[in-house]
Amino acid sequence: MARKPIVALVGRPNVGKSTLFNRLVGSRLAVTHNIPGTTRDRIQAESDWNGVAFTVIDTGGIEVYQPHGTRDESALAEGSIEFVAHIRQQAMLAINEADVIVMLVDAMHGVTAADEEIAELLRRTEKPVIIAANKIDDIQHRDTAFEFYALGLGEVVGISSIHGLGVGDLLDKVVEAIGSGPSPFEEEDDEDHLKVAIVGRPNVGKSTLLNRLIGEDRAIVSDHSGTTRDAIDTRIRWHGQDVTLIDTAGIRRRGRIEPGVEKFSVLRAMRAISRSDVALLVIDGAEGVTEQDEHIAGYVIEEYKSIVIVVNKWDAVEKNAYTMTEEVQRIRERLHFIPYAPIIFISALTGQRIHLVLETAHRVWEARYFRVPTSDVNNLLRDAVQRHPPPTKGTRRLKLYYASQVAIDPPVFLFHVNDERLVHFTYKRYLENRIREAYPFEGTPIRLSFRESKDKGR
Repeated sequence: MARKPIVALVGRPNVGKSTLFNRLVGSRLAVTHNIPGTTRDRIQAESDWNGVAFTVIDTGGIEVYQPHGTRDESALAEGSIEFVAHIRQQAMLAINEADVIVMLVDAMHGVTAADEEIAELLRRTEKPVIIAANKIDDIQHRDTAFEFYALGLGEVVGISSIHGLGVGDLLDKVVEAIGSGPSPFEEEDDEDHLKVAIVGRPNVGKSTLLNRLIGEDRAIVSDHSGTTRDAIDTRIRWHGQDVTLIDTAGIRRRGRIEPGVEKFSVLRAMRAISRSDVALLVIDGAEGVTEQDEHIAGYVIEEYKSIVIVVNKWDAVEKNAYTMTEEVQRIRERLHFIPYAPIIFISALTGQRIHLVLETAHRVWEARYFRVPTSDVNNLLRDAVQRHPPPTKGTRRLKLYYASQVAIDPPVFLFHVNDERLVHFTYKRYLENRIREAYPFEGTPIRLSFRESKDKGR
């Protein structure tokens, strides 16, 4: 089978790359804002057109043009000059990975010196390039796109990424370029390897942890909260196995999310959790568990994802012989709804105990795929009923006939009963506790389902 070809969206800041990205993938994965430089790290998602599937990579704007050694600070988001080199590096990484490149330009401003510099970079790649002249809001103004043929990159398509005008024509050209490229593409297996989302509130060290795990500065690291606004996928090899690390934006508590950029960052971080197998909940060791941390843990469990609690910045905590034990107890009290989650103490900055992170995540991932034999499940059920008989409701008593584990990833147990309306949540919790006593399912939520049996009667 062929892997999906990669289409990279590149261009100078604020020409509409993230808006086009969202339209192509059918969701608001990228942060869009009228501040140039909002998209700081490259992100990717799947798309298709006329039966051809491909991966779209969104990039930050490429800052290359500096007339007379000066820099136009108005072109930088919030005056963040420090990010320019990183943005350009991320965009170049995306270009190197791409099979087809879509260069976005602003038709309202015409050809700029920055466009010419970027075009020169793209000519060196010898890859198919399609110019998308954006911000053409009606068909009468499509002629303004023609001047971009002067860049010498070939086909130019006039579009409006906001309104969708011309996007179908652009996709036709993209698919045509994919078909003319090298084939077949090698398969990339996205199903049978560990995918880890690094989540937590802002400024707890998530990007530092990512960089420490992969051994290179893959994400932008800053001591300013909210630096990472996009969910970034990075695949690495760990002990001969593939692992995908997903770094996400810091998540603030509901009700305290700033409008605009940060709002969509949170939504995207939630989707990143849904794409993962295991979430690393990163907590600031100096501050302990906060209400925000509790909410984030709740998000992870709502998605039935496995979880590892990573207490970071442990090097900055004054300690004695009892400090770690006492902190574990405090964490268990605050996160009482995930008593099965392992807790590890690390310093991403110094590398202290960093080896435990992927070791624990992999062990927890394996627990998602553990299957209990049906005979063992029923032995456990009989013992649980004998210890604590099911409750009654009025004159009716819940009867549990038999049970089995019907799914993995996450583990799901199906109980056949006389009347599922008689199942109280406290008895469900009791049964889950009995299962976990025998089979810990470390770090992994389990689902209990109840179905009325038609052959046993009531």
